[in-house]
Amino acid sequence: MYSKKNSFGRSDFPEGFLFGTASSAYQYEGARNEAPRGESVWDTFVRKYPERNCYSNADQAIEFYNHYKDDIQRMKDINMDAFRFSISWPRIFPLGKKSKGVNKEGIQFYNDLIDELLANGITPLATLFHWDTPQALEDEYSGFLSEEAVDDFKDFAALCFEEFGDRVKLWVTLNEPWVYSIGGYDTGRKAPGRASKYMNEAAVAGESGLEVYTVSHNLLLAHAEAVEIYDVYCLDYSVKMARSVSLIVPYGSSLMTRTALKT
Repeated sequence: MYSKKNSFGRSDFPEGFLFGTASSAYQYEGARNEAPRGESVWDTFVRKYPERNCYSNADQAIEFYNHYKDDIQRMKDINMDAFRFSISWPRIFPLGKKSKGVNKEGIQFYNDLIDELLANGITPLATLFHWDTPQALEDEYSGFLSEEAVDDFKDFAALCFEEFGDRVKLWVTLNEPWVYSIGGYDTGRKAPGRASKYMNEAAVAGESGLEVYTVSHNLLLAHAEAVEIYDVYCLDYSVKMARSVSLIVPYGSSLMTRTALKT
């Protein structure tokens, strides 16, 4: 617990610092069969391995899709400055590719969400990829194991910048790509659940120690392509990657421990 001595407030942060909240499309939108949203690798993963996901799914979640106005009001009530949300790739491209159809209802949902945030004085911060690879692309070429995913992601990013870039000034290309790569392709504990048997006996396919690097490489290419196309639509705004950072505390004060910490 923090005492008053250790507490801090807004005045302790620099001017322009944004206090906000965040989530991701698969985790909170729900409305699985509305809009209509295509399948993502997470839809498949939770059905295929229910015991590894507490026998739950996000078909309903908190139903943000239908109740976003109520949740935005709650953000306003607690004085949030910003909201980071992710744009569901399979809700925009149900079959993963622009050439196979664009879901106008999905685009309208995010337009309405962005407008509602701005109307309530909340800065929208949009994430393009929070791990919900369209299942159609996983079936076609194994998702980000293939460099083909880079071009399809580029098309998705371009459409998002074109549709929403007039109002969204802060963008995240990828959410924690390290976690996605490790969890999905090394330990197999996250979608699409690929791993070697020595890493995860429940995994039915995968090659730990190899696929994780292939996926990481392709994710970095996707990030670079998105940043490049971003300049066409949103020249003076901000586009970043959200990284996972852990605080490492030394076990002791010995030279060996301190040296290990730095390496």
